Amino acid sequence: MNLLTAQAPGGAPYSGKGLALIWRFMLVALALVLSLGFTQVAVAQADPDREMTTAAPGITADQWRQVRSGETGPNYRDSRADSNYSLINASGETWRQIRNRWVSPFGLIAVFGMAALIALFYFIVGRKELEAPRTGRLLLRWTLMKRALHWTVATLFIVLALTGMTLLFGKFVFRPLFGDGVWAWMIAATKVLHNYLGPIFGVLLVILLVSLIKENIPKKHDWVWFKKGGGMIGKKHVDAGFANGGEKAWYWILATVGILVVASGFVLDFPNFDQSRDTMQWANIIHAVGALGLTAVSLGHIYIGTLGTEGALEGMTTGYVDETWAKEHHNLWYEEVKDQTLSEQEVAARKSSGGSADPSATRTS
Repeated sequence: MNLLTAQAPGGAPYSGKGLALIWRFMLVALALVLSLGFTQVAVAQADPDREMTTAAPGITADQWRQVRSGETGPNYRDSRADSNYSLINASGETWRQIRNRWVSPFGLIAVFGMAALIALFYFIVGRKELEAPRTGRLLLRWTLMKRALHWTVATLFIVLALTGMTLLFGKFVFRPLFGDGVWAWMIAATKVLHNYLGPIFGVLLVILLVSLIKENIPKKHDWVWFKKGGGMIGKKHVDAGFANGGEKAWYWILATVGILVVASGFVLDFPNFDQSRDTMQWANIIHAVGALGLTAVSLGHIYIGTLGTEGALEGMTTGYVDETWAKEHHNLWYEEVKDQTLSEQEVAARKSSGGSADPSATRTS
């Protein structure tokens, strides 16, 4: 029957306006039917049980028990290492167990254990003071460029360590204290900060390592430095060049573990280069283990360079160290540059005039 000649129940033909109303009613009914279908999908996604029945209808309890038992096959669980599992991603559970049972608790023990040991060492042994009076004669140890690079990398390292630990442990500390609303905002901001500052830290770390590689090449006297505990065993000073054995060890830890942390961080930061789910999971484990280890070791470096050793921080803040400090801590380096000492007045005059404070005008380290 032609809709244009359709008639009403009384025999009279429908008007054009009546037909329009019928079409509208049919479209509304169709929209309602479609919306009910979408609603069912949404409800199924919100409810795991409904989701299961929607995604895999007809699966019996016995079949799910077979899946959980580890049986492999096209309908159950794939035994391959790749992330193309049919029903259960076993590697995801393995990653979760490693992260929650091993990485998180032992990482926390490492960081806070190191902090406790340093505090104990400080209260028992105390600060390493200079044995002889200062002479007032200064030696340039760090140029402005290297100090700026060091402090930038150090600041980024601290921010990344704090944000990383917040991502790993924050929900156990800040969420109970501030509630879900504040915690949601905090963790979102922390994640963005960590993800965006990480690549910048990685690039600057490589530049810093390249600029310091000459001073950190291992030498025979570095082994003696370790055997004598940096001078704590025995009464004689141990030989050290521009960098002592401990500083070189920290450098090479950064050059190995640090680069590994940076590389794994790039894998996690840019998940759009066809890396599989398994690759991302292992990158996360490597990143967490390396970062927590670096954080623990860095506490010792920070302590020795600030509170633990008289005169050490001055070198990285002003660029200069007193020659007494140089003799006691880096005697081999002192012998190389002792003819380049400047008085405090000369250093102040050079800085105020904007000229080079390096008497040799050639040394950059």
